[in-house]
Amino acid sequence: MKYQNITKDDLRNGDGIRVVLWVSGCGHHCEGCQNPITWDPEDGLTFTDAEKNELFAELEKDYVSGITFSGGDPLYPDNEPVILELSKEIKERFPDKTIWLYTGYEWSYLSKVMPSILEYIDILVDGRYVQALRDTQLHWRGSSNQHVIDVQKSLETGEMVLHCDDGPDVVQTDKCPSCGC
Repeated sequence: MKYQNITKDDLRNGDGIRVVLWVSGCGHHCEGCQNPITWDPEDGLTFTDAEKNELFAELEKDYVSGITFSGGDPLYPDNEPVILELSKEIKERFPDKTIWLYTGYEWSYLSKVMPSILEYIDILVDGRYVQALRDTQLHWRGSSNQHVIDVQKSLETGEMVLHCDDGPDVVQTDKCPSCGC
């Protein structure tokens, strides 16, 4: 797998202070994408044990809430096996840290086709970025068609449960009534 960057002490890509792995490879090619440099799966640096150890060193810090996988698309076919194994190892070593994952794939697809990776993801931001639906007031997502999903609660209930950082959980709605996220 190739990656573009590892961001430390990130406050923009999930709850709390996070480490972010920006992977290379995306087949969605959304118009207006903020990271088109990450589309090419052959571009970037090779992800090795050194980078994995760098991520783990960040996750060992008490003030780091967890890791976010972004890109590109962490679930691009070249990336998914590595992200799955990395997610498993993170959950084993750091059970109190959260894993966020941004993908252009939708929940309805992932819950049927890639259920094994969902076991390890806490929050999933799903769906392609749609420039015509861009909304800068939304938390954690760029366009209103995307969802910020509490994966574990969704797996428990069998229905998509949205994550809300300022109010109650909301089942199968586009916006949280408390904060509009």
